[in-house]
Amino acid sequence: MARKGRRGPRPDVYRVDGGEAELLRDADRDGGWMLLVGGVPQSYVNLNDPTYLDFEYMRLMGDVVDCLGAEGEAFDAVHIGGAGCTLPRYIAATRPGSRQLVLEPDAELVRLVREQLPVKGVPGLRIRITDGRTGVAALPDASDDLVVMDAFAEASMPAELATREFVLDAARVLRPQGVYMANVADGFRLPFARRVVATVRSVFRHTLLMGDPGVLRGRRFGNLIVAGSRGPLPVAELTRRAAGGIVRARLMEGGDLAAFSAGAAPLRDGEEIVPPVPPPQVFGGS
Repeated sequence: MARKGRRGPRPDVYRVDGGEAELLRDADRDGGWMLLVGGVPQSYVNLNDPTYLDFEYMRLMGDVVDCLGAEGEAFDAVHIGGAGCTLPRYIAATRPGSRQLVLEPDAELVRLVREQLPVKGVPGLRIRITDGRTGVAALPDASDDLVVMDAFAEASMPAELATREFVLDAARVLRPQGVYMANVADGFRLPFARRVVATVRSVFRHTLLMGDPGVLRGRRFGNLIVAGSRGPLPVAELTRRAAGGIVRARLMEGGDLAAFSAGAAPLRDGEEIVPPVPPPQVFGGS
């Protein structure tokens, strides 16, 4: 989920299991397409250059990918939430030989992406039509290097993919130095993001949080990236990138992150969880 960006030609509209999907061609960049579901931007895909990441939060995810292991080293990744498969395309281009599995429950959305934003030529990529909980539960122990949680039902993160029980299962499929990474959207005072961070910190010894400074201060609604691992994370390199990249961001870890989530309880299966919904103006409404 990301804020709606540039305007251009009228999009093509398609019916998918989750409602109405739109494909909008980027008038400013050849090969660029915006995929929206229910009026909410879900993915930006550049068919000519899969290394181009348009959404700010996706660029931060790309930074995390870039800093894992040796430069260009292939790895195995699982993506919960498919949409346009932006990050899988990026990994395939920057880390040749990687094996990737996308778990996406919307069969009609998968069909649309395969037809209009082809993934057939993306090496090592498979898409499995299943929900995140079921798909992760079917994976073997210690089988992957990266698990990415980037699933939204229109503008909200599915509650069942935010709980400690789910993060524990994601941790189960990671190798010892593997990384769990999640895209979280929240707004004023960040109550949901604080609980998500507390949840990830309860599972992984090493955790970090990245995002736009204004979002991190709880001043506006936006996306934050949380990452966790049993082993040390590339904090120094990511801090340097966050401070000096095209997308200016702030990184929190250690004591600062502990203070950020202080008093926030991990999310649990069985409790009533209402993920935040962005205000209408985030997507151009009144």
